[in-house]
Amino acid sequence: MTVKKVKPFLKWVGGKGQLLDQFDRLLPEKYNSYFEPFIGGGAVFFALNPKKAHINDINKTLIQTYAHIKNNVEALIISLKKLEESFLSRNNDERKEFYYSIRNKYNELAHNDFERSLYFLFLNKTAFNGVYRENSKGGFNVPIGSYKNPKIVDEDNLRLASEFLKNTKVTNGSFVDAVKNAKSGDFVYFDPPYHPLSETSKFTSYSKDSFSKEDQIKLRDLFVELDKKGVYVMLSNSSAPFIQEIYAGYKQIPVFAYRMINSKSDKRGKISEVVIVNYQPRLNLESVFGKDLSTSSQYQYQ
Repeated sequence: MTVKKVKPFLKWVGGKGQLLDQFDRLLPEKYNSYFEPFIGGGAVFFALNPKKAHINDINKTLIQTYAHIKNNVEALIISLKKLEESFLSRNNDERKEFYYSIRNKYNELAHNDFERSLYFLFLNKTAFNGVYRENSKGGFNVPIGSYKNPKIVDEDNLRLASEFLKNTKVTNGSFVDAVKNAKSGDFVYFDPPYHPLSETSKFTSYSKDSFSKEDQIKLRDLFVELDKKGVYVMLSNSSAPFIQEIYAGYKQIPVFAYRMINSKSDKRGKISEVVIVNYQPRLNLESVFGKDLSTSSQYQYQ
């Protein structure tokens, strides 16, 4: 019998779907519970299919959407299908009007409201490039995307995701609290907002609360603390010199992703990122890079 794989039910900027093949060689051989404090679209989580997991995010609506899919998926599917039918039956001008009316309603609702999760899923499939961005007041402000007939509801995948989440703890809190129960032999994957490659870079704001340089250092300290506890830790970030510096002493492996949302066309394309681990990955890295990363403080990017 063929077992169907769950796909991420959200489009997510910075999502790790395209990096899964590169990540496969970097994972620990085995582990107990899985923790992901910055879940986002959940590409790594869904691909790993852990038996026991704890996922978390600071984005309240995102986490409430995971919770509604886990506990109330049929009601969500019914309502989402109605939105899809209404949207697709309209012409382009009517679709724009419909989109912005939903966006306004979304911004007026409380984070734990069922309809806010419903509209969140709708906006994710119809907004420009699947971007999630909030203004200083916490309002979603992404314009409509140019899609001919977007698939807004994937019933089968949402049901699979619901079953998948049954044995998963879902929380909305700090990345520190999300891993406070991680023990020796557990696996933690951190995918925080990336540090800018240069001091003048501007990143799309994921939430009204930005992730500062001090937050990156706080995360590094947590990485070290988990390492001392015997937890397997893997972290993704940009290849900025600052990140390479604060994680000196740990294995730093280059991976390459295509990023298409930069406002400047010459900044789009293949981008070098770094994966930092505190354990011996599945694959012998020396055979790949011709360098023993187990004794090197960092991989120097050219």
